Amino acid sequence: MRHSIEMEKLTLGVCYYPEHWDRALWKDDLQRMKQYGIEVIRLAEFSWALMEPEEGKYQFDYLEEIINRLYDNGIYTNLATPTGAMPNWMTQKYPEVMQTDENGIQNLPGKRHNFCYTSAVMREKTRKLDLKLSERFGKHPGVILWHISNEYGGNFRDASCHCEECQKAFRKWLKKKYKTLDALNHAWWSAFWSHTYTDWEQIHSPSPRGEDELHGLKLDWKRFVSEQLQDFCREEIRAVKTYSDLPVTTNMMMYFSPLDYDKWAKELDVISWDSYPSWHTKEDEVPIAVWAAFMHNQMRGFQKKPFLMMESTPSLVNWDEENNVKRPGMNYLSSMQAIALGSNSVLYFQWRKSRGSSEKFHGAVVGHDASEKNRVFQEVAWIGKDLEKLSSQILSTCNRAKVAIIMDWENWWALSDAQAISRKFDYTEELLKYYRVFWEKGIEVDIISMDRELLDYQLVVAPTLYLHKKEYIHKVEAYVEAGGIYVTTYWSGVVNETDLCFIGERPHERLLGLSVDEIDVGNEYFPNTFSYKDGVYKAGVLREVVTLQTAKPLGTYLQDYNVNTPAITENAYGKGKAYYVAVQPDLEFLKEFLGDVIEEANVEANLTETLPYGVTVSKRSGKEQKDDVYFLQNFNRHPVKMVLNECYTNLITDEILTGSIKLQTYQCIVMQKK
Repeated sequence: MRHSIEMEKLTLGVCYYPEHWDRALWKDDLQRMKQYGIEVIRLAEFSWALMEPEEGKYQFDYLEEIINRLYDNGIYTNLATPTGAMPNWMTQKYPEVMQTDENGIQNLPGKRHNFCYTSAVMREKTRKLDLKLSERFGKHPGVILWHISNEYGGNFRDASCHCEECQKAFRKWLKKKYKTLDALNHAWWSAFWSHTYTDWEQIHSPSPRGEDELHGLKLDWKRFVSEQLQDFCREEIRAVKTYSDLPVTTNMMMYFSPLDYDKWAKELDVISWDSYPSWHTKEDEVPIAVWAAFMHNQMRGFQKKPFLMMESTPSLVNWDEENNVKRPGMNYLSSMQAIALGSNSVLYFQWRKSRGSSEKFHGAVVGHDASEKNRVFQEVAWIGKDLEKLSSQILSTCNRAKVAIIMDWENWWALSDAQAISRKFDYTEELLKYYRVFWEKGIEVDIISMDRELLDYQLVVAPTLYLHKKEYIHKVEAYVEAGGIYVTTYWSGVVNETDLCFIGERPHERLLGLSVDEIDVGNEYFPNTFSYKDGVYKAGVLREVVTLQTAKPLGTYLQDYNVNTPAITENAYGKGKAYYVAVQPDLEFLKEFLGDVIEEANVEANLTETLPYGVTVSKRSGKEQKDDVYFLQNFNRHPVKMVLNECYTNLITDEILTGSIKLQTYQCIVMQKK
């Protein structure tokens, strides 16, 4: 079996829907694609009604025709299975395939991912169609990748189905996990409010009409939903690989809580995701640039190898609160940002802007004017031209991080149901705050889960790791003991894997050399500050009171009832150190503190030069240092100057760069050291 996609160069591609258009346009489409460097097409993810217009009657001639014509023009196909949306004949004949919501109301036909992933009918219909696709196209020379469904779980809610079949499957899943009701009742602490289960049939998924306050139930339900949908995906993969050895992918989404992508990544040969940052919606572009970079880092971190950016928009989306068009240069910069952080492709949704339905105003390479002379089309052509020139230097490289940030889905789920601290608390915002420091310094970062290995990293940062998995702390202790540097924060190590609070000693107390006495949620009526070195910093909402054991204080609270108690601590452990941030800080403090920790951990930035605000640098490392490629990116809405201490070659213009240089608005310079 092939477990990677064989790409000869960086790829520019689009999502193409030829079935929406008259055949007379196909020739023009293919000519323009070829002329402007489009090399890969994603095809057919919403084509079930065409592939199987009636139950059991399959027609693939139109699909084979377009794949052949693409291949004849040197364009390869990323062929999708069409389970993103069901045909009406199926929902009419088999209404049980449609999802039921948390209130017990079955959906009507329509929208996307409206299928029950447990339904035996849905699984069988999917398997038969996927087998037919595999048999017909699995060895076609123009097909290079299987794309399994489209944005799994994107049902406009939380990916879940609450039908009776899912209830049965959930109970079966729980029996396998807990074996006995006594074990389940203990794990869920169900005696609270007298909700002890005495029969497996009493268990129902969380619902606002029933049990919706039992945290262990809610956590296990989220695990079940993710695993059940992953199993559906696994069955699709098994079917398409029956007559084919092509690699598989499925397109992940941005900050998508319902599916544990870290576990999903193990099913896939190639990681891909859909990148839709909301550019131009903040005071400046830096917060959104950080937001997008974090996700690219996470996708690369799943397999520690290049990934594919499967979707992005060349201009605008149509589903955001503000659907801003990308300003001149931003599409180029955001596309190069993906390449800089490990993508080997830039693909756009879509080739032609739809004439109707929900996404008719979503951006496309070819707009409603059908012109190739407009700004959007020309900017896409510009990207294709530069990718062509850069391919030989970049394709064999990948980012190599010595810093990891822990982001764990189960922790995310547990935090969302904690019913504590502040309802305004946002796990992803906390992560991004810590990540931004590394982004601004031009330091590579992997985003990993608690399940991943740590020994490859010089520094590991774990913000608000509220839930601790059983073996995690032993892994961290071994890592620090061997010389690693570990940073964790307030609201960490509070509950176990079933969302039960630890009693007595928390699992990381020995490592941190302290105990947590309490956590306060401050507000404007009780302001507080804390010290660090010679500075004074504002205390955020979350403020823990800790008692030191072997740790030493690096900073203390300066006000309120916890005055003079530790706010920042350090504890030597074996050959390494563990730092604890007991107070929710602002970015100003994190830049100072993490800057010191970065130095302690001997983590090197990609460039020794000082980077101006809004400028970052990413490095894709080659087999030898001379092969390293640097991406200098300016996310400012204005030009900036900086100084390069060494001599570089601009790989696009062949210009020699050294000393004072000027970065234009939204410019990305791709360069190598001379």
